[in-house]
Amino acid sequence: MVKNGPNSLRNSVSSISLRPSVQEQAARQRIAELEEQVAALQQQAQQRQADIEPHCDGLSQDDWQSPLEYLEEESREQTPVPNSLPPSVSDNVSQTSRVRILNSLRGEPLDTLSQPIYQDEDYGEGDEKFAEFKSLFQKYNDSMRERQMGSKRSLITKGLVREDNALKIPEAYTQPFCDFLTENPTIWHTVAYFEKKLEKAGFVKLSERKTWDKALQRGGKYYVTRNGSGLIAFTVGGSYKSGNGVAMIAGHIDALTARLKPVSNKTTKAGYVQLGVAPYAGALNTTWWDRDLGIGGRVLVKDSKTGKITTRLVKLGWPIAKIPSLAPHFGVGMLGQNNAETQAVPIIGLDSSDLYDTPEEEFKNMTLGGEGAFTATQPPRLVRAIAGELSIQDYSSIVNWELELYDTQPAQTGGLDKEFIFGGRIDDKICSWAAMEALLATTSTASSEDHDGIIKLVAVFDDEEIGSLLRQGARGNFLPSTIERITESFSSSGGAANILSQTYANSFLVSADVTHAVNPNFLGSYLEGHAPRLNVGLTVAADSNGHMTTDSVSTALLTQIAEKSNSKLQVFMIRNDSRSGGTVGPVLSSAMGVRAIDAGIPQLSMHSIRATTGSLDPGLGVKIFKGFFDHFESVDREFE
Repeated sequence: MVKNGPNSLRNSVSSISLRPSVQEQAARQRIAELEEQVAALQQQAQQRQADIEPHCDGLSQDDWQSPLEYLEEESREQTPVPNSLPPSVSDNVSQTSRVRILNSLRGEPLDTLSQPIYQDEDYGEGDEKFAEFKSLFQKYNDSMRERQMGSKRSLITKGLVREDNALKIPEAYTQPFCDFLTENPTIWHTVAYFEKKLEKAGFVKLSERKTWDKALQRGGKYYVTRNGSGLIAFTVGGSYKSGNGVAMIAGHIDALTARLKPVSNKTTKAGYVQLGVAPYAGALNTTWWDRDLGIGGRVLVKDSKTGKITTRLVKLGWPIAKIPSLAPHFGVGMLGQNNAETQAVPIIGLDSSDLYDTPEEEFKNMTLGGEGAFTATQPPRLVRAIAGELSIQDYSSIVNWELELYDTQPAQTGGLDKEFIFGGRIDDKICSWAAMEALLATTSTASSEDHDGIIKLVAVFDDEEIGSLLRQGARGNFLPSTIERITESFSSSGGAANILSQTYANSFLVSADVTHAVNPNFLGSYLEGHAPRLNVGLTVAADSNGHMTTDSVSTALLTQIAEKSNSKLQVFMIRNDSRSGGTVGPVLSSAMGVRAIDAGIPQLSMHSIRATTGSLDPGLGVKIFKGFFDHFESVDREFE
């Protein structure tokens, strides 16, 4: 905030009412000087607008609004002109000038619009002048994103991210991936996001409950979902024949979380309203304490007229829950073995009604939805919040829900040169997102007339973090049955074990899950030569005990593909005195008998509520995964 000096404009104008004959002339002169500055600023902004407009093709006239127009409109809406300026002054200047003058009276900088209105590769967060403008620029970008119905077409990325799905430079994928992480905190939101992306790219949704015999065509693009938490997307080559191979990339999109218990209502303790949750995988560890937690998931709603039950997605994006840690002053504090049932219970509000006499009728009114309703087993204020978010009037129409906690802090770039991405749920949404982007990119350059003879497929599963045991997990029949139905649809003899076995033998699976980046503070925990770095490339993960699918043949094949796509591979293997994690690779490769490799993007802080990866890694993942789809068919011939 700029302080007011003895010669400030605030002092000059405020004294007009006292000595109008003397001060009015000085005010007019000062206003004239300001208007000259405004004119110069407008000219600069218009010139920069002219530089930006060529990059904004596709925006309608109604959608387009220059940064200058936007900021002036925001100023008029948020900073109304007060009545303190005398008519003799306000009548002789424009509305824009009055706004700028009064902004100056409040101590705000006069040269706000003189800052850059677009970013380039040389932009640095440390620039003092740009720091003053950043908030306005960000507001402008947010406004443009909203007008494009969720499409990430801000001026920051417009020059890098084209409207089609063609492969872009790695830097172009950084912000879209951060936006994806932030806006899709639960697995159900993630699947819905992928569905929208696929439908926009021309993919046709298939139903597992209907036959596919007449639905599939060569050159077609399709996807199918299971349980709203698993998805498989695939394309059929223009020259595909039943028995040909499938180029597959498989990952998982579930992440460590804490899910609401069937009865999440808990007795108020010491004036705190608490929420009953259960850890999913390794959640509620110490990294979850003192974090700002939101609530989201899916809600099953019954239509009172038709009786039909539909699924609605909900996301309460503001911090609702907190798991408070115990200060070290009490002894062991957070350094001991904390009980996940009794000591990791989130607080979601305050209720001091026990300090006062509350009529019994009021307690009865807190049972929302009536006796026996699902909502009667949930915290009333949470029920109201969910119902309000979904515009539900009748609480009893909520027949059930699956809600979970998530860190509300947005994913963002960090580091001196923005070389990191800090975010939650990176494991394994980053590999799944990169694989889906790669499939979309390879389809943008292909057509049904191409001589593509294979199926290109991406599968993203639920439940990997808890063993993949459920039907939407990798151990279920989701992927094998999908491939079987595809081969059957194109087989002249219908379904046959011979054709299916031939298909698997000609296929290849990339099990894409995050792996460990080297941690500089714990170099002794890594094997020499097995310390993956960020922003370098995909990491091949090996394990001598079968926790990974990697072998010499699959490594050689992926190495060939990496060379053809100008990508770099790294390698990781855990020390003998440490325990290895698992992926969907062994489960899928053994079920189908396909050749496979485990290769993923490296990250730090695995299984923490906030992890770190490289800002180029999402784009590097897209690059090599697209290379896999583009070159597998030709490279595979070298291994026959």
